[in-house]
Amino acid sequence: MHILVLHAAVIFVPLLGLGAIVYGLVPAWRPKMGWAVGLLAIAAPVSALVTKLSGTEFYERLLSEERVSPAGKVILDGHMANGTTTFWLTLALGVVALALVALTTRNPRALPKIADLGIALVLVVLAGLSAYYLFETGDSGATAVWGTY
Repeated sequence: MHILVLHAAVIFVPLLGLGAIVYGLVPAWRPKMGWAVGLLAIAAPVSALVTKLSGTEFYERLLSEERVSPAGKVILDGHMANGTTTFWLTLALGVVALALVALTTRNPRALPKIADLGIALVLVVLAGLSAYYLFETGDSGATAVWGTY
């Protein structure tokens, strides 16, 4: 299951990051894209959580069947840590994006300019960190599957 569901996270997490950044930085576009950012703010963390949970189950099955070498376990442990970090960062990004959508749905320019800029900066940082850890998680997973250990 993990191998199938991870593709949802690979799609939704970057889309949330991009959508949240645009939503945060371009107030004029908010009325047109608020619904999409709101949906992605829910879909991305859920897909990251399902991916993490299915990966944990897969990992535990591999360990119980003794199908992992000591070197492979080290790689998989790093992969698991990256996946957990990706989930928490994506959840934070989703919460902040959803809060901004909720605050600006009726009036795209409802927040004071400094608050708007501050939230946009937080979104940019969270989106960048989410994307980085998503890449690291995928890279370590690919190393675990295709690398030699």
